[in-house]
Amino acid sequence: MAVWENETSEGGGLGDDAMSEGGTAPGAPARRRGRARQRLLEAAARRFYADGLAATGIDTITAEAGVAKMSLYNNFSSKADLVLAYLEARHEEWLALYRRRLEQARDPCQGVLAVFDAYADHAELAYDRGFRGCGLLNAAAELPAGDPGRAVVCRHKEQVEQLLAGHLETLLPGRPEEARALAEHLAFLLEGAMARAGLEGDAARLRHARTIALGLLDRL
Repeated sequence: MAVWENETSEGGGLGDDAMSEGGTAPGAPARRRGRARQRLLEAAARRFYADGLAATGIDTITAEAGVAKMSLYNNFSSKADLVLAYLEARHEEWLALYRRRLEQARDPCQGVLAVFDAYADHAELAYDRGFRGCGLLNAAAELPAGDPGRAVVCRHKEQVEQLLAGHLETLLPGRPEEARALAEHLAFLLEGAMARAGLEGDAARLRHARTIALGLLDRL
């Protein structure tokens, strides 16, 4: 299977083969390595989201990051390792948006809506080629069944539903089963809205989903 060294900006697959074993030069400052890793992650995030995982190769990532190929080898053991780091970073990016919204929530109902608002906020970020839907699901669609990256995406979606359930359990004390069922309902509403929003290229469907969710909450 192709290794990183043989990949080009035209792609190169998603193989798990290890990169060069040449480690970081002795005495290289950790801070410098950290900056290079961050630039690589940011470049990979832009290109993976805009172009897809398989279509993005080593030359594209290193050129956009403005670093030498050896920096990539020193920071990520394989392309699969870089993809995993990208997925984890995207999950953390969404969590940061959610926490920011949650700080403004005054009650459990607004906590539920903070989840919807965070999805809309993610859709309204600046993307090189426009909004294309959930970056995690887009990536999962390119990965084979059983790939560790798909597990990362699954955990993200499960956590989103758990956040909804936590707010609803506070809103519906003593009714945990009803809270969990409604959380699943709202998670389906959210994911459907995200799929349509990605196709249409804006957050309008997500804002509509928020309105629908508020209507459901008002009936409790």
